[in-house]
Amino acid sequence: MKEAIFHFPTDGAPVSCEQIKSGHINETYLITTDNGTRYILQWINRYVFPNVNALMNNMAAISAYLAKREKGKMAMIRYIDTLDGHSYYDDGHGGCWRIYRFVDHSICVQRPESLEDFYECARAFGHFQYVLNEFPAEQLEETIVNFHNTVDRYRQLREALREDSEGRAAEVQPELEYLFSREDKACRLHKMRLSGDLPVRATHNDTKINNVLLDEHTRKAICVIDLDTVMPGLSAFDFGDAIRFGASTAAEDETDLRKVSLDLALFRAFTRGFLKACPSLTEKEREVLPLGSFTMTLECGMRFLTDYLKGDKYFSIDYPQHNLDRARAQLKLAQDMESKEEAMSLIVWEESR
Repeated sequence: MKEAIFHFPTDGAPVSCEQIKSGHINETYLITTDNGTRYILQWINRYVFPNVNALMNNMAAISAYLAKREKGKMAMIRYIDTLDGHSYYDDGHGGCWRIYRFVDHSICVQRPESLEDFYECARAFGHFQYVLNEFPAEQLEETIVNFHNTVDRYRQLREALREDSEGRAAEVQPELEYLFSREDKACRLHKMRLSGDLPVRATHNDTKINNVLLDEHTRKAICVIDLDTVMPGLSAFDFGDAIRFGASTAAEDETDLRKVSLDLALFRAFTRGFLKACPSLTEKEREVLPLGSFTMTLECGMRFLTDYLKGDKYFSIDYPQHNLDRARAQLKLAQDMESKEEAMSLIVWEESR
């Protein structure tokens, strides 16, 4: 039992604590009390999120805005203050904790089990962005500075390569060659953001399907969760990261690269749901959605590879080469996306009509 739970008001006395393995960053626990009430307790990774106040302030601002605009139409996760009135508990040993009520009759899937699952995921994330269409994104703080600044991601890769603190650079030359050969293309979205060709919006920035709760009976989307990375960004970031994670034919860390490719049926299902739920996108935003998919996939592969070169400090791993396997799978998926760019653009055009 984590002692942090006793710093929050709960309905009943906590009697069990079960870890939920679902993410790379924070740690999540399912708490059950003696009367059957369940809560989600999370430990916030301060290496990744050093400014916890900014993180919680962003979430409070977004939640308040959604509550006002939605008036109950969209369910939301609401965090519970500590017994002494704070939004999170600092354990004094570098750990910060927060809690919310478990959403009954909900499920969280790690991969789409049907086209309908992915469509519902798209509808949830598209609606989330649509409702925040007029939210002043500049009010949000960057919880992870330069998170989707691909230009800076290349800088970090070069820095890790130059230092080569773990002596791993020699074994990743093919991956480095591919990444550097695609640098101009991968940085295109960031440059369009700077030039004003694409509007900056309040974006989720972690649009994996496991960040949408589905009704366990109807499989309809209930709500979007994990708002840690909600900050200013591009619509193509949210679309692209969802495709990267959910429309792949293999797991994020698949070691048999022959299994890794983009499923165009899943791509179409997500595109349909996202565009239907978010009609506020500009023509240029719709046009770059395939590029967003490629960019987020390549960028994620680069992040995994950079962390591998630096000694696996950012992402949690299950074995020594885990981040390298993740990187290789993502770069293989990016290559397959390049071969299907025309098909992806045609799908976006058809679903936009």
